[in-house]
Formats: sequence, structure tokens, C-alpha cells
Amino acid sequence: MNLSKICKSVSFLAMLLFVVLACKNNEDSKTNNSNALTDASHPSLILTAQGVKDIRANLGLIPIFDKTLEETKEVVDTEITNGINVPIPKDYSGGYTHERHKKNFVFMQKAGVLYQILNDETYANYVKDMLFAYKDLYPTLPVHPQPRSYARGKLFWQCLNDSNWLVYTSQAYDCIYDFLSETERADLEDNLFKPFANFISTGNPQFFNRVHNHSTWGSVAVGMIALVMEDDSLLNRALYGIKNLKMDPNMKDNDGGFINKDGKAGFYANLEEPFSPDGYYTEGPYYQRYASYPFLIFAQALQNKKSELGVFKFKDSVLLKSVNALINLTDADGEFFLLNDSQKGMSYYNSALVSAVDIAYQFGGKNPELLSIAEKQNKVTLDDAGLSVALGLKAREAKPFEKKSIELSDGPNGKQGAVGILRSNPLEVVFKYTSHGLSHGHFDKLSFAMFDNGDEVLQDYGLARYVNIEQKGGGNYLKENKTWAKQTIAHNTLVQNEKSHFSGKYGIGSKYHSNSYVFNVSNDSIQVASAKEENAYPGTKMHRTMAIIHDKSLGNPYVLDIMRVQSINSNQYDLPFYYLGQIMQTSFEYNKLSQPTILGGDYGYQHLYKEASAVANGDNITLNWLNKNKFYSITSETDASDQIILARIGANDPEYNLRNEPTLILRKTNAKNALFVSTIESHGTYSPVSELAINAYSNIENITTVYNATDYTAVKITLKNNTVKLFIISNENNDENQQHNLEVEDQLINWTGVFTLVNLN
Repeated sequence: MNLSKICKSVSFLAMLLFVVLACKNNEDSKTNNSNALTDASHPSLILTAQGVKDIRANLGLIPIFDKTLEETKEVVDTEITNGINVPIPKDYSGGYTHERHKKNFVFMQKAGVLYQILNDETYANYVKDMLFAYKDLYPTLPVHPQPRSYARGKLFWQCLNDSNWLVYTSQAYDCIYDFLSETERADLEDNLFKPFANFISTGNPQFFNRVHNHSTWGSVAVGMIALVMEDDSLLNRALYGIKNLKMDPNMKDNDGGFINKDGKAGFYANLEEPFSPDGYYTEGPYYQRYASYPFLIFAQALQNKKSELGVFKFKDSVLLKSVNALINLTDADGEFFLLNDSQKGMSYYNSALVSAVDIAYQFGGKNPELLSIAEKQNKVTLDDAGLSVALGLKAREAKPFEKKSIELSDGPNGKQGAVGILRSNPLEVVFKYTSHGLSHGHFDKLSFAMFDNGDEVLQDYGLARYVNIEQKGGGNYLKENKTWAKQTIAHNTLVQNEKSHFSGKYGIGSKYHSNSYVFNVSNDSIQVASAKEENAYPGTKMHRTMAIIHDKSLGNPYVLDIMRVQSINSNQYDLPFYYLGQIMQTSFEYNKLSQPTILGGDYGYQHLYKEASAVANGDNITLNWLNKNKFYSITSETDASDQIILARIGANDPEYNLRNEPTLILRKTNAKNALFVSTIESHGTYSPVSELAINAYSNIENITTVYNATDYTAVKITLKNNTVKLFIISNENNDENQQHNLEVEDQLINWTGVFTLVNLN
């Protein structure tokens, strides 16, 4: 550590000691509002009066809290030195005015906390001056000049971000409430906070009165300021929505989703509808992460101010379950799986998850496994919940959070499909058989992605957006999100006749969900997730089974993928695998085009370049590739005349908005019923230092379907070490207690349950 850093650390510790001694000397004083904390009504939302007292008593003794406090003080002090700036709004996400107002609400919240913890009026004055600057600006503002949103804000281009501002600013106001005079409070409430709350609610009912992450932020914004001002009318609006409001049920937002078809609205409706009993949020983990902050911060405030509501017990404690679900929806590096609209790289290191983990720990029985996540995050919230976590870590109570194979149901009653996550170290398979996921959903029933120790191997593309990067569409969703990322061909699942599931129409897709068939992870040797989809294409039924098989004769487990299709019509079926990395070798001879051609005309096909193709001869095919110094192989069973297409993303993309990544597409034509069977392996490594390739080739000698009918499908897997396994699944009876028998290659196989894995040698 250099000298300046040492000096800063010594200075900060000295300051902490001064604060601790000052607080103890004034503990019995009732003349100073700042120190008579136990008698004060503020702060009372997230940071409470008792919490401030406890924090001050522990300063200098709680390393992770002290570290977070020091870092927060440093950045806020810099902002105070730079001065206050509240510019006239004009920009989209990523633009100067957008980012400036965003920073303002973040630093107001931080400064309010610093005022309470450090008892330094510098921070209170900073918040006060900022609030009065907004009080003068806000009444002069028309709606934001950028017209893209279905609900334009005033400070920001959409009401969503205005709501962000009010959620954070409410906390800052709560922290300096007693610092302000009664006249000052009345001025702020009458000319800033109440007009602000009314604008994002009654002024924009299409934003506020719905079930969506947008309206969650809106409800919480109104509810948080209502709690500070003790305004019961606003609080009821936040909890239950705007009453007696008639809205067009066919109205849609910018993403094409219905705004409010059933009339449900308010905070409780947003708790009831999107969350399954398992805590899975129907929009997917990326947007659950985004919504988790308002959900949990408001629940914390309600628990502190209105404990009689019992919000943390609502729907069998679904909010507390949701935090565990979110952590389980991350890979080995803590990054969220890409279900629906999702940006790669978002993880539980995000500040929203720091808050979520701390709140869930404090109000959820102090689960020691959450402490291990907080330890990795290496920061806490500067409030009562953060103190609880810091004390738990100081006492060395943390236990590892074990992410196991898990199925998380979807839908308010858990009856609208699920997400199945299969884990067998180092592989993770994420299998999606959910409902559509509101307006952020994608048309990808029965899709999957695979990870190897945190690295994507077979990817879900995610969203087509560069969040808050102004150069790319103002940081907002790009048109390619609809034309590419949402379309079925962008995912690892079956496409019929080059059309997306439900013809790519939200109004149809939102009516249906896939169904879990079996999820069984009781045996370490084989873990299975199987699901069915019967509505994506009229007259066509899809049944996909994903299994991770752990063979002790191999270094790593491997994946078996079986996709069965039955239709009343003859169709073309495409099954893509979006592998990441560089092709090393293929077992089939292909014709590489001198000039790539565009694969199709619509439903995402217009964004794929066909680079090479081959015609199968009925043998197995293998594609072998290298990614991040690891070797992988897909081995697929084919029929004679099946087409094999090597393609790449990037066609019809004049502004280079799409990533140019490869895919292998298996195509069957003029078929009613079809079966796609593949294995996926991680089997070797390469060292650029020693320049040695170890186990660079596939371990699979052959895969063969030895039985396939309405009742059963049986696949034989032969390894190069002469190990032979037979996997059988019952296609129609998913009773785990049912006894089965099937004769396969002159051998009678008996078993109990939906599937079996048999060693044949």
C-alpha cells in the first residue's frame, strides 16, 4: 500500500474513533435530534434510528462494513467537491443528462446514509441543496423530449427511470428529514414529492397500473415517499394500484407486451403474479435482479414502518425465496443465466443483489449460506441489514452456498412450466420450459444452454442491446432484439418451417406454457430433465429430454440431448447449436461457400449467413471445437439426406449491432415425425505455454437409437473405451413408481420410474 493510501486509512480510522466517542458522550442527550436517535421518527425506512445507534457502536470493529463505509465516503466526498448539477433533461440512456440525474439520486441516497452514520452535516446539506435544486427544476419540466417510451418521464426518457430516482431519493429524504425545518419539508413535499408521485402514477396509469418490473418500480417509488411523508392515500395507491381505472386491455408497451389485460395492479399484485411459489420471476433472472431492489427495499421499509402487514410472509415468504432462486440461477462465476432478455455478464455482484442478500439474511432467519455470497461480494449495504451481515461475517458464521441441480417452477401457482438446472461438476445445463415471460420473453420453448465451470459452451444469445452505451441506439433496445434475439432460431431449440414459435406473436405465445415431464436428480450417475411443448406450432408436439451422465471412466460428465417431434403434417425441422469457439475438426466433409449466403428471409433467418453445408449419409457426425483452451464435441445421430449447415450471425446488420458468432444447424426436411439425438462433451484441454493438447478428441464412438415409438425411446451410447450404456425413457407415462419392461436388441430391460440408464458391458 502506498503512503497516501496508508494516510487515508489512518485518517478514516481516526474519524471512526471520533464518531464512536462522540456518540457515546452524547448517548443520553435529548437536546440534539441527531443523537436522540431512539426517540426520533426518522430515519425509519431502510436505515432506522436504532440501526444508526448500533452501527455507530460497532464502527471500527466490523471490517466489511468499515471498508464499504470508507469507499462510500470517498466517492461522495468527490461528488460534493464537484458541486451540484441538475441539467435540463434531453438524453436517452447513456447520454450526459440521463447519467447525471442517475448519479444524483445514487449520491443523494449515499450522502443521506453518511449523514446519519457519521453525524456530519456536510452530507445533510448536500442532500438538502440537491433536493431544493430539483424542487425548483421539476415544476418547469414538460415530459421528456425523447419520444420513444410508451410512458415518458420528466427527468428521464421513461417513467421507469423517474421511479428509480424517487425510490433512492425517498431514502435520502428520510435520512435528513429531522435536519430540515417543518417549512422546508412542506415545500419539498408540496412542490416536488407529491407532484412527482402523482405524475408517475395517476399521470401515467399505463405505466403504473400493470404487472411488470416497470410498475414494480413505480409502485415502490410512490410507496417509499408515502412512508416518509406518512401519506396513507399514496401508500394505498402503491400497494393496490389506482382504483376504478378503466384501461384498454389491448394496449401494448414498447416491447409488444400487453400493458394490463386483467386489471391487476399495485405492489401486492406484482408480488403475486410474476413470482412462482419457488421464487422464480417469470421475466427471467436478469429482470428479477433489476426488480429485486425495489421489491426487497420496499418490503424492508414496510417491515420497519408497517410490520403488521407481514410483507415478508406474503405468499409463503416468496420474496425471501426469490433471493435463493436468483443465486441458483447463476453460473459458477455468479453470472445470471440468459433466460429471455438478458445482458451477458450481469451477476450477483450487482448492487441490487448486495442489497437483496443483506435483506434476505436479516429478515430470512440469518441463513449462513448467504454470508458466503456477501463475502464474495465484498461489500454490504450501509444500514441495519448490512450491519447484520457484517456482524455475521465477523463471527465467522458463513457457510458455502451450495448450488445444486434444481427445478424452479414458473407461474403464480407454479403450474406454468419451469426452468430445470442440471449440475454435475464442472457442467451446468439450463433447460427452459417456462411461460413466455411477459414482454421481455423470447420465443424459445424447450431451449437450453450449457456452461463449463462458468464458461458458456453452448450459448443463449441474450438481448440485442448495449445497455447505457449511447453510441448504440441511446443505450436502449435495438431493432435486432425483435428481429433476431427474440426469435426461435436464435436459440438452441427446434424451429419448424423457418418460423418462430407462435409465429413470433406475443399475443399468442403469452397464452401458453411448456410442461415439465420429469425432473429427477436423485442419482449422481444420471440427472434428467424432460419437458413437453404442444402449442408452439399447431398440430406439432415436441418432447425434449436433457440428461447429464457421469461415467467414472471419463474425466468429465457429458450431456445427452433427445428431441422428439410429432406432427400431423410434413415439415422442415431445424435444430441449431450455438457453440462458442473455433472449429478444430468435423467428421463430415462440407462445402464451404466462397461467398456466404443469407439463410432465410424472416423470423431471424435473415440475420444468419450460411457459410458451409453438407449432406449426411446416415452416420454419426461430430463437430469438435476449442474454446478458452478447452476441447468440446457435439456428436449427433443423422439420417441419410439430413442437411448440416454451418452458419454465422451477422447478416442484414448494417450497423454491426449483432455479435458474429457461429452455429451448427441440423436440418430434416419433408418429415412428420423426427428424432434428434446428440451428445455434448467437454473432454480435453490445451496449454499455450506447454503447447500440449490433452484429450483433444471426442470420447464418443457412436450413438444409436435402438428403439423409438410412442411408448419409449432408447438410445445406446458407445464410448471409445468400449463402455456401452443404454438410456431409455417412457414417452407417455411419467409416474415415478411405474414399472416398465422393454426388449432391446434381444435383451429384456426392466426398471421402475420414467427412465433408466443401463450398463451393457
